[in-house]
Amino acid sequence: MKNILVICQSSPFDHMGVRESLDIALIFAAVEQNISLLFQGAAVNSLKNNQTPATANLKDYFKSLGTLEIYDVEQIYVCERSITRFNIAHTDLSIDTQLVDDALIKDLISAQDMVVTL
Repeated sequence: MKNILVICQSSPFDHMGVRESLDIALIFAAVEQNISLLFQGAAVNSLKNNQTPATANLKDYFKSLGTLEIYDVEQIYVCERSITRFNIAHTDLSIDTQLVDDALIKDLISAQDMVVTL
């Protein structure tokens, strides 16, 4: 079993990066890899409660955040600096995450066999 970190950095409203990150995490989890998921930069906006993607003419792929637990993707991290930058409280996130600072992100990356960044 490999340790794989998927880093999502794209805005949820102007790229497919968040959706692709979720798809990749679920694919690796389906083949029983040890998956960690890190939301960083504008991607933290995809974790906010009460998203309304229909207003931006997007499919509601935010629902797939709830499927992460089903696939045993339980190591979900959010960049502390990013949620501060976007004025999001950790309690306003739609799923359980672990808040990480830059030092912990560096440690997390170094502990992986593979890192995928989108």
